[in-house]
Amino acid sequence: MENTKEFRTWLDDMQLDHPLVIAGPCSAETEEQVLKIAHELKNTDATVFRAGVWKPRTRPGGFEGIGAIALPWLQRVKKETGMLIAVEVANLAHVKLALAADIDILWLGARTTVNPFAVQEIADALNGTDKIVLVKNPINPDLALWLGGVERLHTANIKKLGVIHRGFSSYKKTKYRNVPQWQLPIALKQKFPDLPIINDPSHICGNRTGIQEISQIALDLNFEGLMIETHITPDEAWSDAAQQITPARLVEIMEDLKVREPKAEGETLDQLTGLRAEIDVIDNHILDTLSERMKVVDQIGVIKKSENISILQDDRWAAILASVKKEGVVRGLSEAFVESVFKSIHQESINHQKTIVNEK
Repeated sequence: MENTKEFRTWLDDMQLDHPLVIAGPCSAETEEQVLKIAHELKNTDATVFRAGVWKPRTRPGGFEGIGAIALPWLQRVKKETGMLIAVEVANLAHVKLALAADIDILWLGARTTVNPFAVQEIADALNGTDKIVLVKNPINPDLALWLGGVERLHTANIKKLGVIHRGFSSYKKTKYRNVPQWQLPIALKQKFPDLPIINDPSHICGNRTGIQEISQIALDLNFEGLMIETHITPDEAWSDAAQQITPARLVEIMEDLKVREPKAEGETLDQLTGLRAEIDVIDNHILDTLSERMKVVDQIGVIKKSENISILQDDRWAAILASVKKEGVVRGLSEAFVESVFKSIHQESINHQKTIVNEK
């Protein structure tokens, strides 16, 4: 994609001394609620006020947003506070109403990004607009699908483009509502370094306690901004109550976050700092994967104990080692390195199963 620098240029022109902060409630509930939150956010680092007007829900019957009636409330926010305003759009009707209300920033939600037909409809409706348009990652960890959404908008001559990293669904229960899968936004940043990435710690965590930690990781990876759900009375929110924070808590988080500065000047050191932060995230991902592998190893150990099967299966181990060495070479790794790593993994697996088999 060419000419993807306009949103980054816009960010530079803002001359902020902190990352871009997009804050506001998960859902616009009442005019009073929207305006009260906005006026409290005016005195924080938040530059953009967000509020869900249309809320997609997996099952019918849940709160699906106030709808277009809330758009004039957002206009009042802009007039009274000077903040920019942002909403999620999911179809042609939403786009038309948002443009008529002069919304500054529109974003496509994760459920929309996963549908190329919906993305194309929105791209056609926004053709040539000078609005900022952000694309959340799809619910499933598919980098091509995420980039496809951006490319459709870019093809529609939309220049102020960025993406939002909100994590990915997983069939396994984890401490996250949506697993960060940091390697995917990292890969996106490597492929399109001029495409700004906004991190959404609220949807990654699913609870307010982890927001600062996730935000710091995002800043360590040189993400350009944060989208944090904020409410005056979070526990009473009509949707996603657990993951929203108060404006006062937002101030505390922003004060505690560290925008990393290199100890020495120079472009080379800047590049190294960013790459080292990426390595830290990848290392954590490796550890998570190894932990998952050992859980499966333990299950195999239980079966071997139950059926009185020997721990070491020579043929199986030989096949694994031959396969990973071959695949390692394809990925640019030496056979000696891969063999060394997997022999250590295999030994740890044997140790796990010995413990299980010998338990009385």
